Amino acid sequence: MQCSNSICLSTVQFPLLKPPTANSLNPPSSSILQTTKTTTQQQKILNAHPQLNHDDSVLALPHHVQSITSTSNPFVKHCLKLRQSSSYRHSHGSVLVVGSTPIREIYRFQGSTQERNNTIDCLLVPDKANVPKELDDDDAIRVVRVSSAVMKKLSGVQSTESLKAIALMRIPPIFHSVDDNQKEGDCSRWFPSQHRILVLDGIQDPGNLGTLLRSAMAFGWGGVFLLPGCCDPFNEKALRASRGASFQIPIVCGRWIHLEALTNKYQMKILAAQPENSELKPASLLSQWLADSLTDTKMCLVLGSEGSGLSEKTKEVCELVSIPMVDEFESLNVSVAGGIFLYMLQAEDHRLT
Repeated sequence: MQCSNSICLSTVQFPLLKPPTANSLNPPSSSILQTTKTTTQQQKILNAHPQLNHDDSVLALPHHVQSITSTSNPFVKHCLKLRQSSSYRHSHGSVLVVGSTPIREIYRFQGSTQERNNTIDCLLVPDKANVPKELDDDDAIRVVRVSSAVMKKLSGVQSTESLKAIALMRIPPIFHSVDDNQKEGDCSRWFPSQHRILVLDGIQDPGNLGTLLRSAMAFGWGGVFLLPGCCDPFNEKALRASRGASFQIPIVCGRWIHLEALTNKYQMKILAAQPENSELKPASLLSQWLADSLTDTKMCLVLGSEGSGLSEKTKEVCELVSIPMVDEFESLNVSVAGGIFLYMLQAEDHRLT
């Protein structure tokens, strides 16, 4: 599912409330869905997204519930919406992460940053299966056993035999969605390091976006800026391709006005990747000499989509750089080309010696 960047919202943490005790392990919706006084911020979200039911703006799973067998359970429906809808994810500040591999990678990373206990709200594990290694030793993680039907419903895959876990996680604080009223001075909190920032311009394919996030993380880039038209980085396919990098690298959703505020404040050079045989303005060729010349320069690298290419604004303000190739080839897949650029232009202290 592709989702426009225009629906990315500022992360809002809605509290998980404990509803009245029910006798059943799969209580009716009246015992799970609780309404509270709507804050001004919550009301703005509900007004902007009328498809959200006001009554399920706050959802909690009772503490006594240890297993869920029905796909009609309100909590299961809530989790399914988190997987399928970008606006629902961001309005609740929660993400459904499918698969033990990305869950473990996120867990390890956030353990190293001392944010582990603030991220995993609930771990859903198949009935009678073992809790994935590492996660089993953490008493702070709530484990709920679910039936194979529930696992299949939430994962969206036909076979769940190899699926060991699904996690309900909070959108990390290193994710920011900014609007046109954002003050320029606020950009100083987006990225701890501004030396190398990847900018994605209209990357709609979640597989490409997720792969680029993972490559940026692997080569030590300081963060990723998503211009309008990009897929939600917490889209299920983007999460699968990034293997958890969406939770590990700072990400900002914004417009050119916000990117220019960042580049002006930190005097950053802006490069954009462009096919070598393009009819646009002349482009430099990517080389070791070019990479070495930019070692001490703070820089943004812009990558455009394969279908639409770079936006007019990007073409206007950026210096173009191309990957030299033999004549038979005009361009590469954006995630492949991006990996080459990210490797060649990585900060010197991340290069292999």
